[in-house]
Amino acid sequence: MKFRLFHLSFLFSLALPVPVQAHDADSQSGPLGKVSFPTSCDPKVQPAFERAVAMLHSFWYSAGEKAFRDVLKDDPQCAIATWGIASILMSNPLAGQGASPKGAEQAQAAIDEGRRIGAKTERERGYIEAVAAYYQDFATRPEKERQASRAKAYEALAQRYPTDDEAQIFYALYTAGTQTQADQTYAAYLKAAAILEDEFKKYPDHPGVAHYLIHSYDAPPIADKGLIAARRYATIAPDAPHALHMPSHIFTRVGSWQESAATNARSREVAKAGNEPDEAYHASDYMVYADLQLARDADARRAIDEAMEVGGASSRFVAPYAIAAMPARYAFERGAWADAAKLQPSGSTYPFVEAITYFARSVGAARSGDLAAARKDAEQLESFHKALLDAKNNYWATEVEIQRLAAAGWIALGEGKSEEALKLMRAAADLEDRNEKHIVTPGRIVPARELLGEMLIEVKQPDAALKEFEASQRREPNRFRNYLGSARAAEMAGDRTKAAGYYQKLVALAKDADTARPELVSAKKFALR
Repeated sequence: MKFRLFHLSFLFSLALPVPVQAHDADSQSGPLGKVSFPTSCDPKVQPAFERAVAMLHSFWYSAGEKAFRDVLKDDPQCAIATWGIASILMSNPLAGQGASPKGAEQAQAAIDEGRRIGAKTERERGYIEAVAAYYQDFATRPEKERQASRAKAYEALAQRYPTDDEAQIFYALYTAGTQTQADQTYAAYLKAAAILEDEFKKYPDHPGVAHYLIHSYDAPPIADKGLIAARRYATIAPDAPHALHMPSHIFTRVGSWQESAATNARSREVAKAGNEPDEAYHASDYMVYADLQLARDADARRAIDEAMEVGGASSRFVAPYAIAAMPARYAFERGAWADAAKLQPSGSTYPFVEAITYFARSVGAARSGDLAAARKDAEQLESFHKALLDAKNNYWATEVEIQRLAAAGWIALGEGKSEEALKLMRAAADLEDRNEKHIVTPGRIVPARELLGEMLIEVKQPDAALKEFEASQRREPNRFRNYLGSARAAEMAGDRTKAAGYYQKLVALAKDADTARPELVSAKKFALR
């Protein structure tokens, strides 16, 4: 939808104006939502500045950086534009990767330029110094420390200007950015959400508010709270590829696969058209994951093939992750273990990305009966785990350790060591439950607890298997292989009523399947008995 463009046409020379209605950040180049960010800059650049802020709120990196630089070019005294440049160079503040060394150098140059120009208001100087807190001593501080400094600086800014809604919104964002995957109280997320919910009531068309609410509810027990923002955000900023993708973070959490596939398909096309390859790969991974839950295997295969034609990705791990994850998902979700065993590493420089392929190969080989190959690939997982520990990358080291344990479990099962296999697989599932998924992925290649359920079926323990499948559903709902495993476990246990119920759920989930998976044929026969 296209909003009518208007903005305040006078200079804001006071420290902070009274609250005002949000302005349209739309122009002839497409809608991005409504943002109000009063400045002391030349009124002629105010619409362009607010559009650049809207891009920042939707993580539209390359276009946003250019937009802020164009503002500064058109008004060389608009010091606050340097804040925008430094802000957008931080990249995704929730991904844990942060600015690149080159980006940090460019951001510091922008901050220095902003200080040299001298903002005309104390408030604008406050914004510049708030973002500067992140870049201070950049080379000698770890990302978590930089994140904490950023959140603290924006907290002080928000407290100093309590009626500045943008300050409150950015404070909420950077607070959410301090959430760790190990903290399952979701304290930082919920603190951010409380601020954003108040802002959402005032500004339902603000791109940042809807966007950051989605991130703040991106966790299993609270995901349903983000559905309103998720369904709103894509309509607020349909020209921003990340805005079209973000609703699927919530759709994935609640198992709304049709909505996830559709919004990611739009996101990918907008990203490709706008030369945003990272966003195109990211959306593709989420889309493939969703299509596979719906048994739309041909759609998933086509999405993978089309994604692999996209070039020009950045040095961030977003694209490499998707490149490794999509083929592994395609094999695992279809139970194509021999195909999984043949996957080829992508040559990524990120150990946790390469680990995806070796995990898939190892489990695929073990479940295909090639234990020698499975052991060889599992050894690679051990080396990746060590490399990540040495690099003090504890989150991804834990994720790789989960994969190593799972692979070892399936190898042990192939060796006839059932008790050891279950012990290893249960350890993997328990460890995974204590470590939230990263926002780069719609989900692990396969939930470890679901794999545990499949292993329990293999060793003829259907009651225990059903318990694990149902436990997995609480974190990963509405999954094809979970319903399949639950139905098979119930059937094996002699509970025909529960088995029929799960087979019916499976048939309903895959009602628009474009491939005749054998499991669906069996499910339909059982459900009709």
